[in-house]
Amino acid sequence: MNYDLIVDTSRKGISMALCADSVYEEIVDPSGKGEVLSASLDSLLAKVGATLDDVKRVMVTVGPGSFSGLRTGVAFCQGLCFSGKRNLYGVTTLQALASFAGATDKQVAVIIRARNGFWYLRLNNEESFIETADVIARLKASNTTTAVVDQAALDDPALSAVFTEQGISTTLDTGKPLSMWSPLFESVKPSLIQEANYIQPSYFEKLKV
Repeated sequence: MNYDLIVDTSRKGISMALCADSVYEEIVDPSGKGEVLSASLDSLLAKVGATLDDVKRVMVTVGPGSFSGLRTGVAFCQGLCFSGKRNLYGVTTLQALASFAGATDKQVAVIIRARNGFWYLRLNNEESFIETADVIARLKASNTTTAVVDQAALDDPALSAVFTEQGISTTLDTGKPLSMWSPLFESVKPSLIQEANYIQPSYFEKLKV
């Protein structure tokens, strides 16, 4: 049986899952650090009765998120794929979280806190680092029906108001299985060689021109 491995170290701790047809096992460790990645994978493989040779595709989040977490997660997955026995797929954290909405990208927004007054927004397949007012303006100008949000966005009065005003339903970015990210294997091209700036740390910001 061929397995897919999904690894997310861009948020709090470590989330890791093995998927194959009807078989699914997941580990979520909110306090986990990079040094337990190997042990977590060994535990998952033991639970499903598989070996590393059974893993054929690996997906890893590349941010935005904790730089140290991203670096260890990406390096770990690159090491697993270095032999060429399995393909590596890098996806942005916002791209992956959009899958939790279970709808098309153009209908879904993803909003997670970057720092006080600033947010990461994924909308119409574009990702931005912007202030609250800009998030609200873009949501009002869109046909968004669903937003995947973190708790900070849900608790923000201004964002909460626009969700209600625009009739946007919200889905929290926690508590859902990583198997919901599996369709991305079919829409993202595998590549071991990423762009030089493929890791997007939590302070990532594109300059305005």
